[in-house]
Amino acid sequence: MKDNQGVLGIFSYVDVTVETVKKLKRAGFQKLRVFSPVPNHEIEDVMDEPESIVRFFTLFGAMLGAACGVGFTVLTSSDWPISVSAKPIVSLPPFIVIIFELTILMGALSTLLGLLINSRLRRNAPSSMYDPRFSEDKFGVMVTCDKESINEVENILSSQGAEEIKFDEV
Repeated sequence: MKDNQGVLGIFSYVDVTVETVKKLKRAGFQKLRVFSPVPNHEIEDVMDEPESIVRFFTLFGAMLGAACGVGFTVLTSSDWPISVSAKPIVSLPPFIVIIFELTILMGALSTLLGLLINSRLRRNAPSSMYDPRFSEDKFGVMVTCDKESINEVENILSSQGAEEIKFDEV
């Protein structure tokens, strides 16, 4: 038997949703999930989620791409030295284009890899707790709590004006 219970409150307005999340956090509930039909900075601010580490994947990939570009061009020129007038064999200005292109390519590919690794698609809420109205015009606040706290969560959601409250085991 599962010990955690999911409680979902459905709201029509973003300001009410934000206030509900604030009140739930003040009451000590930390396992919250907010459903929104559009991205909203107020909700993101109140949820206080940590910043994504995908940017470090991008930085590492871009540096790796630049290093590969430098290595590729310098080693190729050193392996097949073709002397043209008085120009040096290893000259940086003609290599900039390849270095730049590999920096962008590796940065973009590593960003995609970081996004796929960190998306955590399997951590989504149970499908029974999702309401199709969240894709249209409603907001939802899902709280995962133990069975003893269900009444407290329900009281907070109803006092904030939840239009509907659903329960499910998580």
